Amino acid sequence: MIRAVRRPALAVALAVVGATALAACTTAPAPAPARSQGPAGPVDPATRADLKAFYGQKLKWTACGALQCADLTVPMDYAHPANGRTFVLPVARAATTGTAERIGAVIANPGGPGGSGVQSLLEEGMAESFTPKVRARFDVVSFDPRGVGGSSPALTCGKNEEPTDAATGPTSDGTTPEKTAPEESAPEETGAAAADPFFPRSETERADVLAEAKREADACAKASTGILRHVGTEDVARDMDVLRAALGESRLTYLGWSYGTSLGTAYAEQFPRRVRAMVLDGAVDPALDWSQRAVSQGLGFRRAVDDYIASCAEVAGDSCPGSTPEEIRTLIEGLFRKTARDPLPVDGDAYGADASTLLDALVLSMYTPEAQWKSLSEALADAGRGDGTKLARLAGAEDPAPATDEDAESGATPDGPGDTDGPGTETPADNSDAALQAVNCFDVPHPRDVEAYWKALARADEAAGRYGTSTVTAALTCKDWPTTTRKPHRVSAPGVPPVLVVGTTGDAATPYEEAASLASQFPGGALLTYEGFGHTAYGRSNSCVTRHVDDYLIDLRTVPAGTTC
Repeated sequence: MIRAVRRPALAVALAVVGATALAACTTAPAPAPARSQGPAGPVDPATRADLKAFYGQKLKWTACGALQCADLTVPMDYAHPANGRTFVLPVARAATTGTAERIGAVIANPGGPGGSGVQSLLEEGMAESFTPKVRARFDVVSFDPRGVGGSSPALTCGKNEEPTDAATGPTSDGTTPEKTAPEESAPEETGAAAADPFFPRSETERADVLAEAKREADACAKASTGILRHVGTEDVARDMDVLRAALGESRLTYLGWSYGTSLGTAYAEQFPRRVRAMVLDGAVDPALDWSQRAVSQGLGFRRAVDDYIASCAEVAGDSCPGSTPEEIRTLIEGLFRKTARDPLPVDGDAYGADASTLLDALVLSMYTPEAQWKSLSEALADAGRGDGTKLARLAGAEDPAPATDEDAESGATPDGPGDTDGPGTETPADNSDAALQAVNCFDVPHPRDVEAYWKALARADEAAGRYGTSTVTAALTCKDWPTTTRKPHRVSAPGVPPVLVVGTTGDAATPYEEAASLASQFPGGALLTYEGFGHTAYGRSNSCVTRHVDDYLIDLRTVPAGTTC
């Protein structure tokens, strides 16, 4: 459940693909005809009388920087769309650079859950992840999913007022709970607890972990009551079909990175005959249950850190914190033992960098090795000399301007108070952590019996060590969470055209095995393999991946079995 969001790769994509000018958008011609796929099926939401107003809405575009922005209204509850409760979702688009050759719009999701599609377009360069060849044929469109970012209403989990001192490892997004500085140094621990603070073994340790998880869950339930049951991915997929209709597209062209593959899969299962083309890059396997996902991702990060240790010199050069892989591994393991006892000093932070900070820094540096491994190496070298400042920065512990409580509780939207220039002109409060927790807990059923988590800890420890156990303990927040009735399952999307799944062999956040599994579950599904490190491939890998994805999006040419880049 560590965040699987592709946003860190976007800066790299700018260098790889190059900046593309964003043209002002005018009324677009009708999209090119899609290949015939037969009737849309016996139950078409677009023809439901109680959804007619939603499917019939027209987007009112206004300028927002170099892009255009609008608002989309969707029902909060698709079972009762006429009850007056709605979400208003921000939408942004970067117009095609070649209107004469325009095919239509490609809707993109940057990952998460909790990633803002609008901010990814406005501020993080997501449109430039697409090549000029694709930009000449498509508008690039994204939106904030229900409850996320500028959505109104928006999720919030309030503020955790009473953090515990228990070392429980990363929360769902790979970060650690807020800490308070200890009044005095704790006595030195020995044995397994000192070596691995991420595996609670004693009754006291487990009680502390449970109390922290309950505190987080209660805070979310209190602050976001009324919408927690309505932020699941299946409903986001329904919203995306409403967006498709509002864009004037008869069929959906879609590219989803990371969590965006879950969204794409959910859409394909509900609207298989409305898909024109679908690229799922960095795949999440819907057939895995909560504990299998924890082990899969934990193992992915463990292997990625091993890759860093083995390949540091190749990627980070002279910055490596050791002259051999053995030296680097010894340094990292020694730092885990040391920080479990005594946090390293951090400039401007009274608490310092503890073992959770170290784990966060390692995990978050596995997304884009080409951009992050040098910084990680420098941080580890400084930590070895007793300074944890750079580690804390990598772990996200030094955010310069966190949102205020008032911002988080207001559910601020892009067209909120003070906005005089239309939607998209104000940056909403970042609620990605709350959305991550809410969607992960709702989408995947979790056991109510705490014993299931303790049993899963042993399995995760054996498979992935601290990278697995920390993910299991993070899942405890979901124990008493509202959840979907849908179980883990293999994809069922009869009639969907060939879907292109992209898998990176060294992907930690969404391991390659899940991409291979997902591709095999789609009828006619195709797998494109990228042999490399890091999270996802399109927009940050190589020309081979780019060529195959572009050809598929534009000409619907899929890849032969066994295609590897």
